[in-house]
Amino acid sequence: MKYDNILKIVDHTLLAQTSTWDEIKALCDDGMKYKTASVCIPPYFVKQAKDYVVDELPICTVIGFPNGYMTTSTKVFETKDAVHNGADEIDMVINIGMLKDKKYDEILVEINQIKEACNGKLLKVIIETCLLTDEEIIKMCEIVTKSNAEYIKTSTGFSTSGATFDAVKLMRNHVGKDVKVKAAGGIKTLEDAEKFIELGADRLGTSRVVKIVKSL
Repeated sequence: MKYDNILKIVDHTLLAQTSTWDEIKALCDDGMKYKTASVCIPPYFVKQAKDYVVDELPICTVIGFPNGYMTTSTKVFETKDAVHNGADEIDMVINIGMLKDKKYDEILVEINQIKEACNGKLLKVIIETCLLTDEEIIKMCEIVTKSNAEYIKTSTGFSTSGATFDAVKLMRNHVGKDVKVKAAGGIKTLEDAEKFIELGADRLGTSRVVKIVKSL
């Protein structure tokens, strides 16, 4: 697979707590140079990054990150603020405790309220697969399929593990045909990236793919 075909579906990511503007700026420079799908950055930097890239590169940010257990109204506020600051894409974390309690209708309501707050921007739903059983992953595929979100996403990269081949395969087999899959967290090699794409990932959240291509 050509590098360009991988890079164009990469959300070039930097979400470390220690991130500085110089690092975010460098991320944006690489995103523009290598024509990645977006850069995924902390909410604090969204406005500065959007002013910097203008319309050359989509800006993605995270909501309810990384634990997802904020109230829905808090997540909605975060989303509105991010969109106001220029975010083009939103990656939200579900309330995992809500899922464990089988409050499926409440999860659907939360996703759709956040989608409404996106004001037409793309929404990806992070389900943190490493904390879920296969049955819970399948249930989240059903819920996201019923929702207004465009993507289901494996991981934050801040929990016990990131994307796995088995989880992406399971998600692809159970999510609706109109819902896309994003694999994120722990994608370390171009071979990993290619395998996730083969299994049905439409987006990859990673900081390493661009670095590998640069080194080549």
